[in-house]
Amino acid sequence: MLINREGLNLVLSLTGLTLISAVIFPPLSPFFLIATGFTAYFFRDPVRRVSPDPNELVSPADGHVVAIDRIHEPDFFGCEVQRVSIFLSVFDVHVNRSPIAGKVVYTKYREGEFRAALASEASEVNERNSFGILGDNNRKIIVTQIAGLIARRIIPWKFEGDVVEKGAKLGMIRFGSRTDLLFPDEYEVSVRIGQRVRGGLEVIARIRE
Repeated sequence: MLINREGLNLVLSLTGLTLISAVIFPPLSPFFLIATGFTAYFFRDPVRRVSPDPNELVSPADGHVVAIDRIHEPDFFGCEVQRVSIFLSVFDVHVNRSPIAGKVVYTKYREGEFRAALASEASEVNERNSFGILGDNNRKIIVTQIAGLIARRIIPWKFEGDVVEKGAKLGMIRFGSRTDLLFPDEYEVSVRIGQRVRGGLEVIARIRE
């Protein structure tokens, strides 16, 4: 099992504490062992084989689809667009991925609150970080990382000017969160509310025929 770079040092530190406690004070070692196992599980980073089809938007996150709606996005699109929201529990992989190949041409970080990520207003009021990606044929999408009640650290790995492959890792959010995918009407949504999706694998939307 691969562990992403944000969690590797933490896992190594907890492993060291587990070994030390086993020698110095054995009753504590099971606690550190459990903490090490959970941390390694949370920061897991599985290899994903991403579909190369340029007409598909793959999921930007692991989790469950909690909302499919429309919003007005004034900064990058300047019009009304479709939005699919994905809730990530503490048991989901927390790496965010690019739904398309392209270039990060827009980023915006917004300070905010830390309401429960399942709440509908979380997309509007919580701390969040957005990536605007320009793909083939000038197709635009936005991936927004949204902090939740427990998750209080958004970590971007890509920045304005970076070129990304489809399924490339954009960043992560620690310990429970929400990820929104915004896209124009030329795409048709392929998922339903309640559906479980995996970043880079499930298709969220396809170009309309």
